[in-house]
Amino acid sequence: MIIFDDVAGYVSETDPMGTEIARYPLESAEAFELLNRAWLRASWDVKYIYAFTWMGRPMIQLPEDMLRIQEVIWEHQPDVLIETGVAHGGSLMFYASLFKAMGRGRVIGVEVELREHNRAAIDAHVLRPLITIVEGSSIDPATVEAVRALVRPGEKVMVMLDANHTKPHVLEELRAYGPMVTPGCYIVAADGIMEQVAGGPRTGPDWAHSNPKQAAIAFTAENPDFAIEEPVWPFNEGMVRERLTYWPSAFVKRLS
Repeated sequence: MIIFDDVAGYVSETDPMGTEIARYPLESAEAFELLNRAWLRASWDVKYIYAFTWMGRPMIQLPEDMLRIQEVIWEHQPDVLIETGVAHGGSLMFYASLFKAMGRGRVIGVEVELREHNRAAIDAHVLRPLITIVEGSSIDPATVEAVRALVRPGEKVMVMLDANHTKPHVLEELRAYGPMVTPGCYIVAADGIMEQVAGGPRTGPDWAHSNPKQAAIAFTAENPDFAIEEPVWPFNEGMVRERLTYWPSAFVKRLS
């Protein structure tokens, strides 16, 4: 349990019996990290991320996650970003707008079944020329091959996995799309927060062990050419040491 006392100016953590494990001054990095943990759980419970759009399309993502991935995209300057899981298309628009501003890059979106109202909105969007949609299961060999065929020789590739979030599905996605990633770039397995919020509203009984974080751990264990590696923040003059994120252990880097 986490106890926040803004009058006394501290944050503490207790064990299930109520015994205090640690106490930190409110102005410390440790206190901030404990409060983040509580905030992430609360934000999940109230569906906080279901209240944002990007250039008119719903984007069901934590804002800090999108700012952090923007930093990675700017650093690596990919020619192609592949995203599995399109939904309303907000993330596609986010990535496409970055590429538009950068003057390079395009997005390939993979969706098992794109709803007609989402398709119409994406098709009508000003950023549509930078987006290609491939319909089909992201782990279907035919879908994977269709995506692979869209990548031109020599292009720098980054991948974002945000479709079905079970461990078996994400592990198959990592195996299928990992080889497309350019060495030095990332394949990102979103929503490992499932492990942290297991037992809460809108969760499944297997979330504690079947989630993208566990898929990333399993994939890197079987593939020495990949490693879970946190991107270095390009700027940080504060005391914060960790991402406030729905994507823990998400950044899987291709080493060679």
